[in-house]
Amino acid sequence: MDSLHRVAHRGYSAIAPENTLPALTAGVLAGATFIEFDVRTTADGVPVVIHDRTVDRTTDGSGKVWELTLDEISGLDAGTWFSPAYAGIGVPQLTEVLDLLGPHDAELLLEIKPPATLEQVKNILGQVADAGLLGRTVVQSFDPAIVRLAGEVAPDVRRGLLRDGFDADQVEIAQELGISYCNPRMSSVLGSPGTVAALAGVGVSVMPWTANDAALWPGLVDAGVAGLITDHTGELTGWANSLVA
Repeated sequence: MDSLHRVAHRGYSAIAPENTLPALTAGVLAGATFIEFDVRTTADGVPVVIHDRTVDRTTDGSGKVWELTLDEISGLDAGTWFSPAYAGIGVPQLTEVLDLLGPHDAELLLEIKPPATLEQVKNILGQVADAGLLGRTVVQSFDPAIVRLAGEVAPDVRRGLLRDGFDADQVEIAQELGISYCNPRMSSVLGSPGTVAALAGVGVSVMPWTANDAALWPGLVDAGVAGLITDHTGELTGWANSLVA
């Protein structure tokens, strides 16, 4: 099933520490068509790739990302929590991730985490543009205001809206935001395939998160999804390939 997007959630995060260069590399090697990762901005204005509001869960440090400087974050260990084999792996800067992914074919699913100002969104998308990767990037967020800012900063960049569940007026919201993707929790897709079809009818694709239960993959595909966001990239690639073997 070559048409099904295989989205490596924070990289191949089942086998390497999420949002680190090893996890992102593993996602590419495992056949992901999209590499998903999260971006926040440090106290001194540098975009870094990390999911949580604080560094506490995935590093040996403590504190909110936007209250720490790049130097402070760069000194943290972001690998040992996952496995001693990854001791010393750091929190990457966005520029490092762009340099890593640039030579490969996979597209980028870049989530801007709130809070994010207009200047921060400009800086993030400016780095993507400088790397020549705007055409390969989808910028998404749970915050519609950030999706709007991305559209103002880079009108041609594809945009996505993340949801826990579909909004009652999801098609209208999608059209108003001008998004290409609406990515909800996978239970919402299974519970409302009609919304998936309605979004597809206006040119909006759906890629649910986080599809880690392989038993649910056939039902999600039957519901009309364009791709699956998963921690188990290699397994999804193998399953998708088996459907066309």
